[in-house]
Amino acid sequence: MSVLLALDSSTEHMALALVGQGHAAFVDADGGALASQRMVPEAMALLQQAGVALAEVAAIGFGRGPGAFTGLRTACSVAQGLAFGAGKPVLALDSLMLVAEDARQQLAARPQGGDAAPLEVWVAMDARMNQIYLGRYRWEGARWSARLEPALVDLEPLRALWRETPPAIVAGTALQAFELDTGAALRVPGTVSRARALGALAQQAFEAGLAEDADHALPLYVRDKVALTTAEREAAKAEAQGPVPR
Repeated sequence: MSVLLALDSSTEHMALALVGQGHAAFVDADGGALASQRMVPEAMALLQQAGVALAEVAAIGFGRGPGAFTGLRTACSVAQGLAFGAGKPVLALDSLMLVAEDARQQLAARPQGGDAAPLEVWVAMDARMNQIYLGRYRWEGARWSARLEPALVDLEPLRALWRETPPAIVAGTALQAFELDTGAALRVPGTVSRARALGALAQQAFEAGLAEDADHALPLYVRDKVALTTAEREAAKAEAQGPVPR
């Protein structure tokens, strides 16, 4: 398996991962305004401690968003700069899918968990200004697929959607930030290790052939989309027959 470096600063936390060929090194640290100062030194230290040269890395992953504007630009620019310098491709990773992956790992660690069974996770992250970053993801045993691409939604459309389409599993900081009625859904409000989830996503993306040229690296901003359309709500209802939570 190829060695991969991955970086994320889409939230107030910074995550770095180095995985593959026996390497499994992770950094979960404070981010926010500090991320722009700390990410490159932390990445170089991670490589040095593992005895891996940047030239040995097959690809560099980054959390593309959605998330904090400055944090997304930081991870994207650092990954792009490192990739350009080393002549490597990049992996643009969905930052909400990262939360779904961490939730999967938490559920797999529970009694009678297991990590191969299909499951579906709604991710709802606090986007401030009484809005939520929302995504819906399905795990089929090897990698994730997006059933609802990341969007920025207001509270009432989301509540209406979940009344029509009760979720099975919901993860993310919006569970604590807002009074969201998730019915009988399993709730996973916090992450255990964003870095471990980031490393897993990078491996899944690389194995799926999703590496791309560094000059194609772009953050994902969703502030221009602030509601679920009727078509999206109908599509979500049509997908309602998802797997039962473990």
